[in-house]
Amino acid sequence: MYAFLLSTAVIFIAELGDKSQLMAMTFAARYRARDVLIGITVATALVHLASVGIGYWVGDTFADHQGAISVVAGVAFLGFALWTLRGDELTEEEADKARRSTGMAIVAVGVAFFLAELGDKTMLATITLATQEGWLGTWIGSTVGMVAADALAIGVGAVLGRKLPERTIRYGAAALFALFGLLLVLDGAGAL
Repeated sequence: MYAFLLSTAVIFIAELGDKSQLMAMTFAARYRARDVLIGITVATALVHLASVGIGYWVGDTFADHQGAISVVAGVAFLGFALWTLRGDELTEEEADKARRSTGMAIVAVGVAFFLAELGDKTMLATITLATQEGWLGTWIGSTVGMVAADALAIGVGAVLGRKLPERTIRYGAAALFALFGLLLVLDGAGAL
């Protein structure tokens, strides 16, 4: 249960201000919100399943070095904080692709999200979490966290007409990543 709650919170935070939220709003302008959420959920579940597999393997392979893994995970989270501060924007080409998408909505959204999430901050954060926590809880939690953040973006975007307080969201998410990172580094340093 801890892995589920932790990964839900961390990935929700990681997704705030991410280009995936911008993609979700763009797709929601063209397709029904339900179809967009189904496509996001399927794509996220697949990407995060691979992520927890990688993270679980790393954690299991280096089980005798949990202190070092905690320090590396903490440094990774500090990097995610900097990445979040830098911001993430949807390029005009990506927005165009989302607007021009043809075919079934769920397939179009699912494929776009699957490809966009490969190597993304949320995928890397999921791998990092899975080195320390149970794979199943991390997988389900990371999927729920991302879908919830994207659903929020769709709802807020519809209500506010895409006028999100992006700077505030970015700074808040970066601060929380930095906090998680520092806690992991301190925990790992204590175990060394």
